[in-house]
Amino acid sequence: MIVQIHGLVIEASSEAVLIQPPGGLTYEVLLPSFTASRLTDQQGNDITLHTLHFLESQNQGATMIPRLAGFLSKEDRAFFQLFTTCKGIGNRKALRALAMDASQIANAIADRDTATLQTLPEIGKRTAETIIATLHGKVDHFVAADALAGSMGADAQALPTGVSSISREATEVLMQLGETRIAAIAWINEALNDPDDRPEDVHSLVERVYRIKAGG
Repeated sequence: MIVQIHGLVIEASSEAVLIQPPGGLTYEVLLPSFTASRLTDQQGNDITLHTLHFLESQNQGATMIPRLAGFLSKEDRAFFQLFTTCKGIGNRKALRALAMDASQIANAIADRDTATLQTLPEIGKRTAETIIATLHGKVDHFVAADALAGSMGADAQALPTGVSSISREATEVLMQLGETRIAAIAWINEALNDPDDRPEDVHSLVERVYRIKAGG
């Protein structure tokens, strides 16, 4: 099993990269849409991808071709593997469908947000409903940690442990009050934007979120 590859990007497209590790071999690595969009300008640079090795059938199953799919993190790879457990979503379809960050898709699944899922390539209403029915309750790991870090960028790594805990609790409170997870996280990020004036408890953070929502 090939689980990681590091090398020079020889060519990048909207679906794959050609990577040349030391030694002369060149590998085609298939990419999720979201990852491909981040690597289109990486030609000539060294990159590391976490990979998944699978067999793809050709000629009605008469031929099996080995493929590599690449991901920027182990978490993205794990989400892909979970996503492909849904009925009707194979590896190729999943690669095309994952046009958003894994945490954003996980948010939509956690919120039962079929409208957001339907904006993904090749995902219609029925497939969106199948995804939610299959994965709801299984994506909390991707939502809780990755959504906050992904939307805050490098600043998230600097958050004190206590603030991160308050943020997660505030997110759950806001969802209980009828807000979507995506909206709640966006408002919380804005409320925590000033490191010298951050709310010190969940109640204060929720209050500030609603002032922001009201335009205050």
